[in-house]
Amino acid sequence: MASQVLVAANRGPLSYVLGDDGTLGARRGGGGLVSGLSAALAEQPGALWICAALSDADREAVRRGVSEPGVRMLDIDPTMYDDAYNGIANSVLWFTHHHLYDVPREPVFDAEFRRRWDSYTAYNAAFAHALAEEAEQGARVLVQDYHLALVPGQLRELRPDLRIAHFTHTPWASREFMGMLPDDIVSRLTWGMLGADRLGFHTWEWASHFAGGATRDDAAGIADSFFPRDGAPGVNHRRLTGGRYGEKRFTEVARYPLGVDAEELRALAHRPEVDEKLAELRAEVAGRLTIARVDRTELSKNILRGLLAYRELLTVHPEWRGRVVHLASAYPSRQDLKVYRDYTASVAELAAEINAEFGTDDWQPVLVSVKDDFARSLAVYRMADVALVNPVRDGMNLVAKEIPVVSEAGCAVVLSTGAGAYEELRGDALTVNPYDVSETAEALHTALSMPAEERAERTKRLAAAATALPPAQWFRAQLEDLG
Repeated sequence: MASQVLVAANRGPLSYVLGDDGTLGARRGGGGLVSGLSAALAEQPGALWICAALSDADREAVRRGVSEPGVRMLDIDPTMYDDAYNGIANSVLWFTHHHLYDVPREPVFDAEFRRRWDSYTAYNAAFAHALAEEAEQGARVLVQDYHLALVPGQLRELRPDLRIAHFTHTPWASREFMGMLPDDIVSRLTWGMLGADRLGFHTWEWASHFAGGATRDDAAGIADSFFPRDGAPGVNHRRLTGGRYGEKRFTEVARYPLGVDAEELRALAHRPEVDEKLAELRAEVAGRLTIARVDRTELSKNILRGLLAYRELLTVHPEWRGRVVHLASAYPSRQDLKVYRDYTASVAELAAEINAEFGTDDWQPVLVSVKDDFARSLAVYRMADVALVNPVRDGMNLVAKEIPVVSEAGCAVVLSTGAGAYEELRGDALTVNPYDVSETAEALHTALSMPAEERAERTKRLAAAATALPPAQWFRAQLEDLG
């Protein structure tokens, strides 16, 4: 049966597990975004989520014709998927949008890049064809993230009757970094994005980077002036496109700052397994103040400079020695890429150096967990006195929103200007330049010294801002604006 509402994303709301006896079992995905999208889609009869089969069990489920209601998995050739996902999306587009290149050495665009780009194009085309097959006349389609940047243009050619939206969860690269890509690749990315009726970003800054960078002669578009607007999510830019689609049409660019589902997050944070982790951590901390860090070991998260700032805090303000513990949860990320494995190892090594330099028989300055432990992270949220969120560049960084919602005694947030959450939280956070280790160390000192009453009041205001547009409402706003 064709669908009136469709979502396309690399990752789906579930995954399959293959048992020893050959049976397949479905397991629901975690995370606030998946939960929020699933809840919102449940309100749409016949809605469909199209995603890639990510594991051998997922691919086996597709081959056997096993499926769950409202979900269609695509069996993408594993080699093509690796080229598209790791070779282009995570090694090129992610680095471009997050400004992560070591410019004297990278990027390098050679024949191997072109081969992988062809895979990325084919990967996107598989989604476009599946959407075209499944969508009713005039259906609304919401495409998710940089993995699928070409889908709107490809789908527009197949089904010009559809209403198409694309949301980018990362930043959008500045004109300088986008200009590092080959001209034809920039043109193709712009063409793909402009196939949408509406483009969504977390912040006006990311939206303005797209609008400003897509005014090239070969972008098949003419940009009106861009004026960021305060207030609720909505349209503030229109782009006239033509030629490619045989008609003149508008793409609207809008801001939808993803928030936190407070009720769900608080429920997750008070499960028995979290209570157990909390008791263990409190015993280790022994009544000291805590600085919380919860991040993937993603290069853009800036974990190493955060640890350097903590070391400088202990050096410049020795009065905090023995009185504070840095609780660092660092989830290993993208360990199939060497640069990420090296970065993860560097985080553990620097934490060990700080403990060796300052630790005593009864005080370990850094308690670091370099593993995926969600229950521990939620326990850290609950007991945090200070949260350190200092990315060099990030689409949103929901940790900055989640901690104030869950914190029990109130939490001062040290937030870098590179976080997408900066636009919404800067009034009550202590903001820092992500590259300035000394400024970050002083902000940590200010946060630790903050009176409890002030910290609690700031936390209330931060939590209110953080929950203004929770995932289900965030999705509905885009769906309704699509018309």
